[in-house]
Amino acid sequence: MADDKRGRDKQARDAERRQQEREIDAAVERGDEPEPPLAPELLDDVEAELEAVSFPATGAEVVAAVGDHEIRAPTATYTVAELVPDADEERFESPATVRKRVRRPRVAATMKRIVEATATLQRVDLDGSQRTGYEKTLTELATVAPDTEGVETIGDWIVDRIRDDGTLPGSRAVRREAASFCRERGYDVSKDDWLGI
Repeated sequence: MADDKRGRDKQARDAERRQQEREIDAAVERGDEPEPPLAPELLDDVEAELEAVSFPATGAEVVAAVGDHEIRAPTATYTVAELVPDADEERFESPATVRKRVRRPRVAATMKRIVEATATLQRVDLDGSQRTGYEKTLTELATVAPDTEGVETIGDWIVDRIRDDGTLPGSRAVRREAASFCRERGYDVSKDDWLGI
C-alpha cells in the first residue's frame, strides 16, 4: 500500500474496525449482550450495493437486488435475504433504513418471518407502530434473557397466532407473552421495563 494520505486513512480505518470486532467478540464472550448491534463498518458493503436500488423500496425489491450479499457477524454469517422480508408490505425509505433493520440479525430474521406471515393475510397490515412494538419487544427480550432462544420462541408464538387466528396479536399481548417467557425462566422483569406488563 502506498504511503500516502489515502493509504494511511485506510490503515487507520482497518485498525479501528479490528478493534471494534475485538470489542464485539469480548461482549459476546462475557454474555453482556447476546447479539450486540453489528459494527457500522460491517454493513458498509450492503449500503454501497443498495445505491443501485431506487428508494423508497419494498423488501422484495431489496432482496431481489442484494439478497445474496453476505453480512459477517461475529458469531455467524447471514445473507440479506435471511434478514429482510421478501414482501411488498415492508418498505424502506433509504439504504440507511435497511442498514438499521439488519443491525441485530436475530431480531431481523425473526421480524422477517413475522412480516412474511402477515403478508399472507388479507386486509391486514403490520403498520409502523405495531411493527415497532414487536421489534422493540424482541430486542428487549434478547437483552433480558440473552442465553435463551426467547426471540425465536416469541417469533414462533406471533406467527402461530397469525396462522391460527388470521389476525395479528396486539403489541401489548406480545409484550405480555415475552414477559411471561422471561419470568418462567427466572429472569427478573420489573414494572419499569418495557416487558414489565
